[in-house]
Amino acid sequence: MSVPHIRDYQGKHIHMIGIGGSSMSGLAQMLKEKGYVITGSDNLETYATRHLRDDLGIPVTIGHKPENIHGADLVVYTVAILPDNPERVEIERLGLPNIERATLLGQLMEGFETAIGVCGAHGKTTTTSMLSQILMQCEMDPSIHIGGNLDFIGGSTRIGKSGTFLAEACEFNASFLHLRPTVAVVLNIDADHLDFYRDIDHIQETFGRFLGLLPQNGTAIGNGDDKRIMEELGKLSCQTLTFGLENQCDYMPQNLAFDECGHAMFDLAFHGEVIGHVKLQVPGAFQVYNALAALSCAHHLGADVAEMCRAMSDFKGAHRRFELTSIIDGVKLYHDYGHNPAEMRNAVGVAVMQPHNRVWAVMQPHTYSRVKRLFDDYLTCTEAADITLVTDIYAAREKDPGDIKAEMVVEGMRAHGVNAIHTPTFDDTEAYLRAHWQPGDLVLTLGCGNINQLNDQIYAHEEKE
Repeated sequence: MSVPHIRDYQGKHIHMIGIGGSSMSGLAQMLKEKGYVITGSDNLETYATRHLRDDLGIPVTIGHKPENIHGADLVVYTVAILPDNPERVEIERLGLPNIERATLLGQLMEGFETAIGVCGAHGKTTTTSMLSQILMQCEMDPSIHIGGNLDFIGGSTRIGKSGTFLAEACEFNASFLHLRPTVAVVLNIDADHLDFYRDIDHIQETFGRFLGLLPQNGTAIGNGDDKRIMEELGKLSCQTLTFGLENQCDYMPQNLAFDECGHAMFDLAFHGEVIGHVKLQVPGAFQVYNALAALSCAHHLGADVAEMCRAMSDFKGAHRRFELTSIIDGVKLYHDYGHNPAEMRNAVGVAVMQPHNRVWAVMQPHTYSRVKRLFDDYLTCTEAADITLVTDIYAAREKDPGDIKAEMVVEGMRAHGVNAIHTPTFDDTEAYLRAHWQPGDLVLTLGCGNINQLNDQIYAHEEKE
């Protein structure tokens, strides 16, 4: 059976299972703007589902039920929606046409002269957001799909009028292999999603397959300090460009320095010649790599150098990326989407550079398989914080195997000298924080599940008082 194509359903009813996901909600908005009739379902009420329903007029049902798909001409689902989901079971019973989210994104990117895919284990959303703002401020009018929200474009998607489509390319379940990029930006290759990938070599091999999708006249832009990326770039016959800090890369920072809060400033050099100056508003050494990636891609596409550096210096960050959500009792509450140990360690590292009394890291471990495979890394990833609170593991798409618990993470953290406490629920966590925090403290919630709702909950309780 041939794969359905979205172009054949113009004006028809598209139902989206898991519509509240960061990518799916953006695709829903994009399809609605293109004239499709959209409905959706999700298992949780979130910012995204409320925005879709209240602001965009898209009917969203909370809870997965077979009848949700009735009347749909085409159904789109994410890889997190398993085959035993009631709606997917009903799809099979009725024989309804259906496609996976990544397939839809790939179809929407078809026909664009310049199709940019930004991939990597860490930093995809931030780098795609940076590049979005640069291309917009340089009046290059791109279509955009980000796996997060950027105030500068008013959400996660934008339909432009040029021949450029910029998309975040996710490696989870190798979904980025459904895209057809003409420009690929590769930030890093690291161990993650080990519920799908066999090991780091399997991950590298799959990134290599993504790069292999580039046409002969395409361009691969990669982190020149990442050995695995350089191995894959070396296999390509198309144009390759590199960015980095350590090796002799095409794009490098000169006179790199940081202020007291960890904001980088540097001269951007191309082939050793300084072409511009940047002062970042997003803190963290890792943001230098993200900025270099965005700037190198924009420069390759012909962006005005002065304006692209100005846009990069104007960038204030995407939502859920070290985002200040509120200040309560003199305590600053931040949230970061980091959901594996490397990202959590980076976020905590940024937190301790901010003015603070004590830093609280509130970790929501994400999926049982990730915690099991990266268990040892979890035990020290928040060691720079003064106190770590650990909630129960967020299952996401998985079922509890019964052999891994948050208590085990806490016990291991304590054995490594980390001041860790198990606070199973959001109510437990909020109560502990309010009983122990002090003015001047900084609280950072970490995770890509629903831990951001803890920040909302704390703020809502404060507003009612």
